[in-house]
Amino acid sequence: MQLGIDLGGTKIEAAVLDAAGSFRFRERIATPQGDYQATLQAIHALVLSAESALHESVTAVGIGHPGSANPLDGRIRNANSTCLNGQTLQADLQALLARPVKLANDADCLALSEATDGIAKNDPTVFGVILGTGVGGGWVINGRLLQGPNGLAGEWGHNPLPISFADELPAPACYCGKHGCIEAWLSGPALVADYQKQTPDKSITDVPALVNAATHGNHNAQLALDRHTQRLARALAVIINACDPTAIVLGGGVSQRPGLINDLSTALPAHVFLPAGTPLQTKILLPAFGDSSGVRGAARLF
Repeated sequence: MQLGIDLGGTKIEAAVLDAAGSFRFRERIATPQGDYQATLQAIHALVLSAESALHESVTAVGIGHPGSANPLDGRIRNANSTCLNGQTLQADLQALLARPVKLANDADCLALSEATDGIAKNDPTVFGVILGTGVGGGWVINGRLLQGPNGLAGEWGHNPLPISFADELPAPACYCGKHGCIEAWLSGPALVADYQKQTPDKSITDVPALVNAATHGNHNAQLALDRHTQRLARALAVIINACDPTAIVLGGGVSQRPGLINDLSTALPAHVFLPAGTPLQTKILLPAFGDSSGVRGAARLF
């Protein structure tokens, strides 16, 4: 029995899938905030809960997590759940759980899930995107997860946003220490910050509230969403020009805003290296499994 764990900043979800991809077991708990040892124990508790519920032993555990593991020493880096950074997560979990553990970035798990039996299951090259508290990505080529020698495949969120315009300078700071990263423009907090920069209204503090305001006629809120769409188009055009995926799957809470897929599909061709009027063949999709794609992908790491 293989268990998948989606280790997020606010929740930890565990799942076991059957051969048809249906859930045999699924449970969510809150993530201990800022406490690495408590996080390990929470994962251990989920493993025990699955074994108790299904009356079977868990033979292996796949973990989807923010950031990536350094191939040289296994230590987590670049995680916005900062208590993970510098920790040997795989080795520590294998010692605690006494069974094999595999790790992958959470966006890798999204891509793997959707390319295996989700919305992009028939597509040979899939780029999975997370637009949420952070911005990440993952590649699946012919059904196999691409991780690369540095463990960085898909980390487009920490490239600079292409074509910075005068009103986008100076570029916003990113938690990674750089300025102008795609994440610093396209994450949920960045979208809200962009709105607040353009208006004295500070009452809107999250993306659902921003979308609701735009729906009810807030012109500045709608302009913020439009700017976000155009910046996303510029950022994804680089992915298409460089690697030309068959499908791009957009996950994460920010991707759920109404109209994004249609607006993005309209905006993208102007930034892709195609003759004017040529239809873009890359499919822009929302995940079939919503916010469960991550845990489903983690369960498929073995």
